[in-house]
Amino acid sequence: MELNRPPRVRRLEPGMKLTPQPSRLDGLSARSRQRPNGNGNGHHDGNGSVRVLDAFADGDGPTAVPTIDRMEVERVSISYGGRPAVRDVSLPIRQGEVLALIGPSGCGKTTLLRSLNRLTELTRSASLSGRITLDGADIAALEPTALRRRVTMVFQQPNPFPMSVFDNVAYVLREQARRKPRRASLRPAVEDALARAGLLDEVSDQLDHPALRLSGGQQQRLCIARALAAGPEVLLLDEPCSALDPQSTRVIEELIVRLREEVAVVIVTHNLQQAHRVADHVGFMYLGELVEYAPTQALFSNPRQTRTKDYVSGAFG
Repeated sequence: MELNRPPRVRRLEPGMKLTPQPSRLDGLSARSRQRPNGNGNGHHDGNGSVRVLDAFADGDGPTAVPTIDRMEVERVSISYGGRPAVRDVSLPIRQGEVLALIGPSGCGKTTLLRSLNRLTELTRSASLSGRITLDGADIAALEPTALRRRVTMVFQQPNPFPMSVFDNVAYVLREQARRKPRRASLRPAVEDALARAGLLDEVSDQLDHPALRLSGGQQQRLCIARALAAGPEVLLLDEPCSALDPQSTRVIEELIVRLREEVAVVIVTHNLQQAHRVADHVGFMYLGELVEYAPTQALFSNPRQTRTKDYVSGAFG
C-alpha cells in the first residue's frame, strides 16, 4: 500500500502575506546550519553557542536569524506512579528557532513540555531523572516561581483572568514589583506586551473592558501578552490553536514565527501542517521516546526512522 504524504504547505515567515487557500501554495522550508561551531546533529560542540538559522531556502526574505542556546534537555525520563511517560529524551532549545513536538496522543510531548518549567512536579506521583538546564543552570536548583517567569506557559484553552484587558497584563508586572506601581507607570509595559502579541491595535480602546468579552483568538493572544510581560527567555505553547478558528490560527502562527527572534519557542501540536509552517526543528515522540529530532524539512521530506515516516505519512496517529 502506498502511503500519502501530507500536502505541502508554505513556511510562515515574518511579514508574509497568506492567501485564503494555503494548501495550494508551494512548499518552503527552513534550513538550519551551525556556523562556525557545529557537529551536524543539532548540538553545539562546546566551542560556541551562537548559530545562524537560514530562514529561507530560496533566498526569499531575511537570510539569517541568529540563534542562542537557551535550554538543554539531557537524558530526561519522567514517570507517573512508576509508569514511564517520557524515556531518556535529549534535545536543545534555542532562541531564534521554533521547536515543534509532534506525535500521537499520549506519547509524552505535553509531559516533556511541562517539565521545562517544572509543572510536572505539581503532580505528586511524578518523578523525573536526567537534567534540564536554562542558560547553563540546572532548573532543579532554581526557585520555581522565578523559573516560571523565565520559562512561561500558554495553555490549550485561553485562560484570561476575570478582569480587564489592561489588568490581565498588569497583573504580572505588579507581582514582580517590590512596591505597588501606579497604573500610569505600568501602561507603557502593558502596551508593549500587547503590541508584541499583535493585539494592541485591536484593543487599544478596550483596555478597561473585561477580557472575557474578547474573541477566542484575542483571548489567546492576551494570554501570550501576559506571558511576554514577565520577560521570559522561553515560551511554551501547548496546542495554542486547537480551540481556535482558521483565521485566529493564522494570526497566532504568524505571531509565533515573529516571536522566535525574541524568545525560544517550543510548541506542542497535533497539526502536522502547523508544525511544517512554523517550526525550524521538529521532534517526533512515540510511546515516550524521542524517535527523531531534525530540521523541519528533513523530518517531513526525508525522515530517517520508519516510525517517523509512517506517522507523517498518515499511517497512524
